Amino acid sequence: MSRTLLHATSLVAAAIALAACNRPAETPAPTAQDAPAPAAAAHAYAPEINAADYAERVKALSDDSFGGRAPGSDGEAKTVAWLQAQFEQIGLKPGNNGSWVQQVPMVETTADPSTVMTVEIDGKPRQLAFGTDMVIGTRTGQPQVTVDGSDVVFVGYGVNAPELGWNDYAGVDVKGKTVVMFVNDPGFHQQDASLFEGKRMTYYGRWTYKYEEAARQGAAAAILIHDDAGASYGWDVVKNSWSGAQFDLPAKSDPEPRLPVQGWITAAQAQSMLADLGHDLTALYAAAGKKGFKAMPLKAKVSVDLKSTITEKSSQNVVAMLPGSERPDEAVVYMAHWDHLGDHQGEGHADGAAPAAADAAADTIYNGAVDNATGVAGIVEIAEAFAKQNPAPKRSVLFLAVTLEESGLLGSKYYVANPVVPLNKTAAVINLDAMPVIGKARDMTVVGMGSSELEDILKPIAQAQGRTLVAEATPESGFYFRSDHFNFAKAGVPALYAKGGDDLLEGGTAAGQAAQVDYRDNRYHKPADEFDPAWKLDGVIQDLEALYAVGREVAGGETWPTWYEGNAFRAAQQKLMPATK
Repeated sequence: MSRTLLHATSLVAAAIALAACNRPAETPAPTAQDAPAPAAAAHAYAPEINAADYAERVKALSDDSFGGRAPGSDGEAKTVAWLQAQFEQIGLKPGNNGSWVQQVPMVETTADPSTVMTVEIDGKPRQLAFGTDMVIGTRTGQPQVTVDGSDVVFVGYGVNAPELGWNDYAGVDVKGKTVVMFVNDPGFHQQDASLFEGKRMTYYGRWTYKYEEAARQGAAAAILIHDDAGASYGWDVVKNSWSGAQFDLPAKSDPEPRLPVQGWITAAQAQSMLADLGHDLTALYAAAGKKGFKAMPLKAKVSVDLKSTITEKSSQNVVAMLPGSERPDEAVVYMAHWDHLGDHQGEGHADGAAPAAADAAADTIYNGAVDNATGVAGIVEIAEAFAKQNPAPKRSVLFLAVTLEESGLLGSKYYVANPVVPLNKTAAVINLDAMPVIGKARDMTVVGMGSSELEDILKPIAQAQGRTLVAEATPESGFYFRSDHFNFAKAGVPALYAKGGDDLLEGGTAAGQAAQVDYRDNRYHKPADEFDPAWKLDGVIQDLEALYAVGREVAGGETWPTWYEGNAFRAAQQKLMPATK
C-alpha cells in the first residue's frame, strides 16, 4: 500500500514513551480541539443518503492519516475532530450537556512481547512464545503479574449455567490455579442441538464470559484453547487483536473480579501438551460436550512473569443530538464504534514473524475500513437524512460513535452506565457495525433474529425494497454478543443489529457467503481492511435507507418497542420500565 500518512503533530507521544512498567499520572484523551482542523471538504454532500457521500466518508475515516484509529492516539483526535465537523456541518447539536464528547476513563496495557509462558509436564519445562504459541494479558492494571507453578485444571467449556443445569466448575476448587477451556458452547464441537441453543452461540460461549466466570471462581489464570470453528476466526485474528496496546476501563470502576492473567493457546500447542499428559484433544471435546462432565486436574504447572507497560488515559465517545420537536426527553439512538486496532509498527507481521530489514515498508496500519468506518459513515449519512427531514422527529435522535469496542465493548458499556438520555427514556437502539459492501441482496440479515418488535417495524420496510428478513448464517459465531448494542440489550433497551444479507442479486447465496468468507480470512482485523473503490455500495445504501426508516417511525411515534415474550432481555426492560407492556 502506498502511504499517504500526514505528518500531524503528535498529541500523546510523551505519554506513550513513558518507561515500561511504571504507572504515570492519567493522560487525558487527545481532544478535537487539540487535533488539526479537518481540511475544507472538496466533496459537496447531498442531504439524501447516497453512495458518493458514503464512499467519501468511509475513505476519509480509513485513510492512513488516521493511523488505524486506536483509542488514545493521534488517530483518535483526528477521528473525533472529523466527526464533530461532520455533525456540525449537518446541523446537529452537541449531545452531552453542551459537549460533543463523553470522556471514557481507560487503562492502556501493553504486554511485553518477549513474554514466555512455561508449562511444566513431568518435570520438563516447555516454553511457549508470545504470538506464535500463545497470547496473554492482564486486566489488573498492574505492571507486573507473576504466576508461579500454578496447578492446571481443564474445565471443559468453563460454563456455570444453573438455569440449564450445567456447571463445569462443580466439585473443583480452582482458586489460585490455571484453568484451561474450550471456546464456544458445550455441544458445539459435537453438534449436539439438545445443548444450550444448538448451533446458535449463547453468551456462555463467548470468550469474555469465560474469563469473567474464571475470575468469579478465583482462578489465577485462564487460557482458552483456540480453534477456527469455535472462535469463528483464525489464530492470526487472535494474535493481531491481543498484540500491542490493550484497553480497559479502570479496575476501580468495575465491581466484577478480574483475572491476573488471561489469554489463548494455539490448538497445535494444546494438542501436543495434552498428548504428553496422556490425553487426546478430540476425546476431550467429546467429553466436555456431554452433561455430567467433571473438571479434570492435569499433571502440569504454569509459570509466567508478565510485565506490561501501564498508562492511565481516557478516550472519548462522540455524542451528537437532533432534539425532538415534541418529546425531546425521549430518544432513539443510532450507534457505531469508531475505534480500530491502530498502527502495529515494529511489532512484526500478522503471521508472527519479525519484520525484516528489507521489509521496512510493510503495511502496519490496521485501517478498519469495513470494521467499522462503514458503520460510522452510515450513522453520519442517517444523521444528515434526519436533519433534513420534514416534519422533524418528535423524539430526539442521538448519534453515538463509541470508543473501545475492539477492547470488549467498553465505550458503550461506559455510556450505558452513564447515559446522556436515561435508559428508561431510550425507545430503541440501532447499531451499525461492519456493513457489507458487496452489492444488493434479496435478504436482510437480522443478527439475533427473533428478539424484539423492532423487527416488526423493519419487516415491511425491507419487503418494500424487495427483501426478506433472515437470521445470520453463522449463529455459532455469536455476533450478537460482539457489538455495542449488546450492552444496551443487557440493560433492557430494545436493540436492532441488521445489515445486508448473503443472497446477492448477482451470484446468489454462494457469491454472498464467499465474499463474507473472503473478508473474514483476508481482511478482518488485518492491515488489508482498506477502502476499495471497487466496492459495490448499492446494497449498503439500501441498508442505510431501511435502518433510517425504522428510526424515523420510532422517533416519530409514541409507542415503546418491547422485547418478544421469552427473550432473555425482556425482564430487564420490564424492570427498567415497569409500565411497558
